[in-house]
Amino acid sequence: MQQPDLSNPGYVVLGKIIGFFGVRGWVKVHSDTDPRENIVSYPQWWLGDAGNTDNRTPIKVRSGKRSGKNVVAQLAGIETREQAALLIGREISVRRNMLPELDNNEVYWTDLIGCSVEDLQGKRIGPVDRLFETGANDVMVVLDEREDSQPVGKENKEVLIPWIRPSVITSIDLDARSIVVDWDPDF
Repeated sequence: MQQPDLSNPGYVVLGKIIGFFGVRGWVKVHSDTDPRENIVSYPQWWLGDAGNTDNRTPIKVRSGKRSGKNVVAQLAGIETREQAALLIGREISVRRNMLPELDNNEVYWTDLIGCSVEDLQGKRIGPVDRLFETGANDVMVVLDEREDSQPVGKENKEVLIPWIRPSVITSIDLDARSIVVDWDPDF
């Protein structure tokens, strides 16, 4: 399996500011890093509006720590609760070349989004929409684009596929943007 080109100067979304914490400008963060507190190990974040990749502003991270299911962080220039409140809803990105290199058979979830998923017989199920954690294993959410699975005029339903390698996720080709699964989409 090929690793993505980490020299790409693009950005990768690692989380989102979801609230303020205290009265001294700290922000509450939902982090998609593993472990969650790793998000504060990046010295600079790029904050932007969700879906607007052209509007990112750099901000330095002073400190941070885990707080329950989330992370709290102190950002340079954010000294009050009111300043922190203005950042709620902003996505947190870092430059791709700041991400650590992966071992073989590891992938970044962000690189899986949009990959085409097909079964062992080569029948396309649809694209990866997102992934999420559960207690037992991670789960890949695929938009079901099979012709015979959708009533006319209805939105695509989702197929939930456990992220279990290699028994369910049999192969990943990031260059071809494809994933092969041993899974019945009607399960």
